[in-house]
Amino acid sequence: MLDTDRQTGMHNVTAGDTFYAKLPRIGAFEQLTRTTNYRALPQDWWIGVADIVDSTGLVQQGRYKTVNMVGAAVISALMNTLRGRPFPFVFGGDGAGFAVSAADGDKARDALAKVARWAETEFNIQMRVALVPVSDALAHGKEVRVARFQVSKGADYAMFDGGGLLWAEEQMKAGEYIISAAPAGSVPDLTGLSCRWSHMPACNGTILSVLVSPLPNAEPQEIARIYGKIVSLAQGLARGGHPSPAAGPGSGWPPKGAGLEAQATKGTGPYLGAKAKALFESFVAWLLIRTGWKVGGFDARRYARIVGENADFRKLDDGLKMTLDCDPQTQSKIEAVLEDAATSGLLRYGIATQDEAMMTCIVPSILTDDHVHFIDGAAGGYTLAAARMKGRSV
Repeated sequence: MLDTDRQTGMHNVTAGDTFYAKLPRIGAFEQLTRTTNYRALPQDWWIGVADIVDSTGLVQQGRYKTVNMVGAAVISALMNTLRGRPFPFVFGGDGAGFAVSAADGDKARDALAKVARWAETEFNIQMRVALVPVSDALAHGKEVRVARFQVSKGADYAMFDGGGLLWAEEQMKAGEYIISAAPAGSVPDLTGLSCRWSHMPACNGTILSVLVSPLPNAEPQEIARIYGKIVSLAQGLARGGHPSPAAGPGSGWPPKGAGLEAQATKGTGPYLGAKAKALFESFVAWLLIRTGWKVGGFDARRYARIVGENADFRKLDDGLKMTLDCDPQTQSKIEAVLEDAATSGLLRYGIATQDEAMMTCIVPSILTDDHVHFIDGAAGGYTLAAARMKGRSV
């Protein structure tokens, strides 16, 4: 997934370790609505979950970019801890989910503990983190199945099915399997975490955040049918509803996220040094994109285009999440499908609208095409959609 010298790790590789690396990549998102395209995780693996306490309150304070950065930090810390070995992960806006092999459980536990401490120290944000045995989910009748969605030649994302990831999150919120924050002064390795791109304004009307959660007794075939309808409607939008322009997201200088990035990634170093580095690097990139100049092997305009291609704007994680550049007609049709399914007792859903989308990035190297980029609505996105889904369920 990342550069070769980081893939080998430092422990003896077992068949369980290579389970995810060997999964076939699926290029058509609509195929991922079918449970037959998922494979069960090995029983000795771990499920990792993390979420921010009272993220809705932070959104109301105007801190959603920080919320996204902290949520993505979980994935960044794991990537660096595992030295680039591929593992399944999913970004949720105000948190993340992932799975690791038995051999990587202690490394994941350490990374989660450090992220929890860092979030509190740097941003005064309380983050719940937990590591749950897959075997425990199975013992409670929940499966953990994964698939790999290939969004481009260089990047793919995990999709989760079976209910086990959601069950693990529910257990964490109930106070089970909690990992305590690391000692004061502990910092995770967040190399590559950034947020330098400009927000992406809606071109079709609005940025639509869609969050869908099936109810426990719903038949999987019925849920797959509903997902298929929603995905089909989204694919009728320009560029399938992708919020990023084909040429990639816009860039401005100075980037609004430079200070946040510096605070997030400075580690034990000085904030001003980290900010100066972010400003310098973003200025060079901005200049190269504007002029079309190339430096060494780096083509900034090509890189921006690959950023858009690699972006994660739709996912399945025991539910459906989508961030769409949506027109009013398609929004009405999507809402009608969801309302009918909710009335039939099949699912819960939440929707949020905003004028722009935003992006949080993990870039191991600008010279390779395996960088990943998480898209969310810029004014609350998945977090507001989740709050509205909860409001509908009472």
